[in-house]
Amino acid sequence: MPFKLIKKSKKSQARLGKLKTAHGEIATPFFMPIATKGAVKNLTTTELKKLGSPILLSNTYHLYLAPGLEVIKRAGGLHRFMNWPGLILTDSGGFQIFSLSKIRKILPGGVEFYSPIDGSKHFLTPKKVLEIQKNIGSDIAMILDVCPPSTASRKEIERAVAMTTKWAQKSKIENCKLKACPERGRGIENLFAIVQGGLHKDLRLKSLNDLVKLDFDGYAIGGLAVGESAKEMYSVLDYLVKAMPSNKPRYLMGVGKPENIIEAIKRGVDMFDCVIPTREARHGRLYLWFDDLSLRGGRLRRPTKQSQRLLRFARNDIWYQTINITNAKFKNDFSPINNTNLKSYSKSYLHHLFKTGEPLAMRLATLNNLDFYLRLLAEIREAIKNNRL
Repeated sequence: MPFKLIKKSKKSQARLGKLKTAHGEIATPFFMPIATKGAVKNLTTTELKKLGSPILLSNTYHLYLAPGLEVIKRAGGLHRFMNWPGLILTDSGGFQIFSLSKIRKILPGGVEFYSPIDGSKHFLTPKKVLEIQKNIGSDIAMILDVCPPSTASRKEIERAVAMTTKWAQKSKIENCKLKACPERGRGIENLFAIVQGGLHKDLRLKSLNDLVKLDFDGYAIGGLAVGESAKEMYSVLDYLVKAMPSNKPRYLMGVGKPENIIEAIKRGVDMFDCVIPTREARHGRLYLWFDDLSLRGGRLRRPTKQSQRLLRFARNDIWYQTINITNAKFKNDFSPINNTNLKSYSKSYLHHLFKTGEPLAMRLATLNNLDFYLRLLAEIREAIKNNRL
């Protein structure tokens, strides 16, 4: 069994676990920086390793289109191609494909679409998506699913659930064939199915039950954080997560803000990814602990002790703040950007870099935000260990 449950919190449904993969073991819960096309924007893999990230998320659809499978195969897989020693999870690309509503067609056997790069025609099937991920060298692979928009009707969501289950069956059969046929290469050791169903409880539970019968290595919750309110998302998690197998990892796709992650972990979720820390960094929006905020009375605020911060998590107190570093008030703020990995640079300096269009601005902001998110998950794991979350 690749996943081992280590501990359940006495205070909530939060839990600690270990997930084994071909490129090492990872502690849950964890957050995955987004390396959609084989790179986290503005950072090197050396910097990501120094930040302490054990895993990255890349996208099957984008890598299939560019640089293409042949290039990745000749490079010896995506790990070697991007010089990354850690784990890689690959999303199937279903979300990206289905967002191309004008240039794709959903068929019983898969998805036909035209490349937004050169207009070429492609047809992705559950089998082909697995083969692509096998060549990429994915440590964790998502099956092809149908991801309906948040505005979809119940009938559309019912069709999406049925199609997702049908493709899951094909994916499971194909992966078993790969494992039983060494000359075709190894099968994927951590193959995850994706639960759909929108905000409809009966469809969500049907989707989950149908997929659990197929016995995947992990289960993801798709189709959330796509326009619904946080209250609606939590409502789905309240009944869905506790119905998911306790001996398999649970992955909430595309979420989210720090408070969303904490609330999901308290409900029993183990894995997260989101573009927020990297995308907002490019626009000068920084995520900061309270002990990283600006000067007060000419001196830095006293750092918040970790134990105090963990209690704030549990009480839902305010424990972080976002700032827009391009705001004029930071022009003369010479306090450090943060008190961890960027304490040698001032907020004033970063403000100057953004105002003058220096590329270093986005690099430093990205380093700050990913450090924040990765430390957040480390502190959450500590809080669960101590029964404070």
